[in-house]
Amino acid sequence: MANHKSALKRIRSNEAKRVLNRYQHKSTRTAVKKLRATTDLTEAQELLKKVSSMLDRLAKKNIIHKNKAANNKSSLTKYVNTLAA
Repeated sequence: MANHKSALKRIRSNEAKRVLNRYQHKSTRTAVKKLRATTDLTEAQELLKKVSSMLDRLAKKNIIHKNKAANNKSSLTKYVNTLAA
């Protein structure tokens, strides 16, 4: 166990950040699944904007790798474009 007050505080703050990161990551995964399940073009285009923003935010905060965010955004954009055809 920690021996210093600062170490105890670090443990508390790390746990709080972990919980928030998990919440944001799970919310984004759910939004991605919702977008993939959508068949309506206009709804998919609106969701794509929100999901892209969420992915960028996760990558910026190093919750996910920036290449993973880019790959997800690319594949989702391709999916939305197939709905238009």
